[in-house]
Amino acid sequence: MKLLIMGPPGVGKGTQAEILKTEFNIAHLSTGAILRKEIARKSEVGIIAKHHIDKGQLVPDKVLLNIIRDRIIMSDCSNGYLLDGFPRTIEQAIGLEDIMISLDHALDMAISLTADEEELINRLKKRGVDSGRSDDTANIISKRQKIYWEQTAPLLDFYNNKGLLKNIDGIGTIDEITKRILKVLK
Repeated sequence: MKLLIMGPPGVGKGTQAEILKTEFNIAHLSTGAILRKEIARKSEVGIIAKHHIDKGQLVPDKVLLNIIRDRIIMSDCSNGYLLDGFPRTIEQAIGLEDIMISLDHALDMAISLTADEEELINRLKKRGVDSGRSDDTANIISKRQKIYWEQTAPLLDFYNNKGLLKNIDGIGTIDEITKRILKVLK
């Protein structure tokens, strides 16, 4: 099974991805986690990524696409994988599609978790207090929401036009949301 999960910041993508990883025995691939690991290793990719991140820039698509290509051919992805945080733009989605075609892979579904923006802002503020995350302040939350809707939301149309998009209500308990996702996957 090859899936991707998307949705605005705070909707619970990472939480659900970890559950689905276990449920289907597939790899959970978070580009953020991969980049942090490469930066910590001081690999060539990590150095490039850190250079861009430290300047407040996005890591170039070519770098991200190479990371994904290299990652999805690893043995732990042989049973499938769940992409979390990638793609974020139409250009990345097209690049991912090209990679998957070249590897004879096909995306089974694009899961979009949805929630009211005010609910998400409240969740993120609470997470910031509970976890001490520096990126969960009101100002940064608003910027992250805006970036999502400008850059990533067009992917909804991209995957909907391919018949792959499933919108899932992301409000409720973790268990309720998981059951909604499993219902469309099984």
